[in-house]
Amino acid sequence: MTDDPRSRMARALEALDRASRRRALAPAAPLDGMAVERDGRRLVNFASNDYLGLARDPRLAKAAARGAALGTGAASSRLVSGTLPAHRRLERALCALKGTGAALAMGPGFQTNAGALAALLEPEAAGDAPLVLADRQIHASMHDGLRLAGVRPRRFRHNDLGHLQALLEQHGPGASTILVLTESVFSMDGDRADLPGMVALARRHGAFLYVDEAHATGVLGPAGAGLCAEPEVRGRVDLVMGTFSKALGGYGAFAATDPTVADWLVNRCRSFLYSTALPPSMAAAALKAVELLPGLEPRRERALRLAERLRAALARMGIGTLASSTQIVPAVFGADADALAAARILGEHGVLAPAIRPPTVPEGTARLRFSVSAGHTDENLDQLLQALAALGRVSA
Repeated sequence: MTDDPRSRMARALEALDRASRRRALAPAAPLDGMAVERDGRRLVNFASNDYLGLARDPRLAKAAARGAALGTGAASSRLVSGTLPAHRRLERALCALKGTGAALAMGPGFQTNAGALAALLEPEAAGDAPLVLADRQIHASMHDGLRLAGVRPRRFRHNDLGHLQALLEQHGPGASTILVLTESVFSMDGDRADLPGMVALARRHGAFLYVDEAHATGVLGPAGAGLCAEPEVRGRVDLVMGTFSKALGGYGAFAATDPTVADWLVNRCRSFLYSTALPPSMAAAALKAVELLPGLEPRRERALRLAERLRAALARMGIGTLASSTQIVPAVFGADADALAAARILGEHGVLAPAIRPPTVPEGTARLRFSVSAGHTDENLDQLLQALAALGRVSA
């Protein structure tokens, strides 16, 4: 007798419950500043990726409203009739931001990563024996792109260029194409890749370097252009993926690359070909955010200063923060149940910081992931530190 799919789902969900890994949606209504309302309670939000406080900036809202006057949606895919003047203006600005010859504004970041990687690994582009070398901590969307392509990567130890070099020397000869995948700022650890070292290795071995800049764009690099815009590497990364949905305060993502690769994506990236284009309101808001970036240095400095203060406080409490050096600050508790308990206690003290558990992070590294924003006040951080003190001493 065939087992009903719902029965299997129910059993699997019960198993997630027992393992402290079942997720549930919980609405959080925005209030003033970085506050939200959840279950009738006011909480300071330390979970948002709105690193520069642009998501509710009136300048972006005004730009989005002007874009929406052209229509609430693009109403078509880019290749049919969905490419609007707003998309082309945005793409020119992205080329200037990232130092590339071409850029494509696309859908959400997950879809962009998955679709772009699948297209780059098609046999016509990658040959019959591609080699993919991926940092162990790359985002799930990149792994899904590899799955779509039917390619199993060789993973190098996190931020370990020696291991990457060894894999290049061992497996590179004979490969039809070599792709190296990394993030510039890792979304769960808050640490940075050694991009100059990776660029040098990629050039030496003829590899195509693909960098996810979702969490660096807007916050780090010259005028907030991201780590791929640093002078040592600007224009030397083969494809830079970034998002409008984090520091830029909007929605959607982009791929910045050279004209040949962009042309290939226009012709073969299925998530680009068969998706309705970015709404004109979001394209206009993204362009305004890019235009504002050079003048937002005080916001970038503030977010990074507050994050450094938080790391120092967590160190004094004996709570590990891994190698974080950015606005993303993990507080590692290890066991899933401990991270859930910590999140619950912080919530009781007016702070929103959900527990992050496997498979999002490696086994044994469940954590609270604090996203520090320029929108946070010193008083907000004081409240967080007081809430953390209520946890008592926790082993790192």
